[in-house]
Amino acid sequence: MSELRITGISVDLVRWPLKMKRRHGVGDIEGSMPGVIVKISTNAGIVGWGEASPWSVFTGTAEANASAIHLYMRPLVVGADPLKVSTLMRQIEKTIVGHTEGKAAVEMALLDIVGKHLGLPVAQLLGGYYRSEVPLSVSIANPDFEEDCNLAKALVADGVNIFKVKTGFSTHKEDLRRLEWLRANLPATVDLRVDYNQGLDPWNAIRHLKDVEAFRPTFIEQPVKREQRAAMAAITKAIDTPIMADESVFTPAEAIDMVRGEIADLVSIKIMKSGGIARAREIAAIAEAAGITAYGGTMFEGGLAIAAGLHMVAATPNISLGAEFYTSTFVMEVEVLKTPIVIDNGSTRVPTGAGLGVEVDEDNIRRISTAHFE
Repeated sequence: MSELRITGISVDLVRWPLKMKRRHGVGDIEGSMPGVIVKISTNAGIVGWGEASPWSVFTGTAEANASAIHLYMRPLVVGADPLKVSTLMRQIEKTIVGHTEGKAAVEMALLDIVGKHLGLPVAQLLGGYYRSEVPLSVSIANPDFEEDCNLAKALVADGVNIFKVKTGFSTHKEDLRRLEWLRANLPATVDLRVDYNQGLDPWNAIRHLKDVEAFRPTFIEQPVKREQRAAMAAITKAIDTPIMADESVFTPAEAIDMVRGEIADLVSIKIMKSGGIARAREIAAIAEAAGITAYGGTMFEGGLAIAAGLHMVAATPNISLGAEFYTSTFVMEVEVLKTPIVIDNGSTRVPTGAGLGVEVDEDNIRRISTAHFE
């Protein structure tokens, strides 16, 4: 029996058409969103799939990540043993800095291969299912607030109980108006959260956040810019509502800084900003050791990345505040999975098949592909 080897990598630069506008404190999205899909082939006929979901104002560009995979990561991986995921990812880390989404996509595809080869879901490779479904958090981020109100009502009827309100992109008065409507018109049991996406200035942040506390949010996420850690620490001390770090914590080293500097009470963990599942789980472990609970964040992700995120959250006990694994269902116009991720009664179901546990619709990838490299 011959050794399992990687025989090729193809990279598609894609353009996801969107069903709705999205507005955040750090930037707006409308019409479409760029992304990257990776396919890794082996001599055994096993294929692994991965997805990179960059955002130019957050981490980097899709074009840069596609080039990084094709020009720098592919030569390291082709011909290698796909079962040696840690070795390959360490070589990639040493070869190219940044491009965390591209690294996440390659790691995702490698884990998909390993799982399929062994007949195990990725969650089992990570230690097993701590949870089989993940409470769904849906963001209220449409500049047409009436559309979001209708969406929220429909989702509540379907069992969704967690909503994260994007703030900081309009006036403080408008933020309060939106929160007031949601508190008045959604059931009292709804778990309401607030996310500024770095949208506040430090000099007036505490005053604004004390107003927001009147609406009893479960947490307030990333009120100021990522590098303004002293302001984050001051806000965390001054505000009774737990403060969550997102953009301030990309790496395990920044997670250590979060703990030492006491800049947040909670942390949002994303595969894309961390550079893959392994690095994301390191952040979760650091947070857990410090008594800091985690939330499963996402970028603008299709079904592949959502599936990978579900496996990570399923196997990581400290990511216990739910996750926003809804974009492939509610935001993207095109589904690249033959069977979409299941959302049922307010939770997202973790796939149970081998590897990522999903089957890819290659015709739909070709529909949204704008460039192909192999």
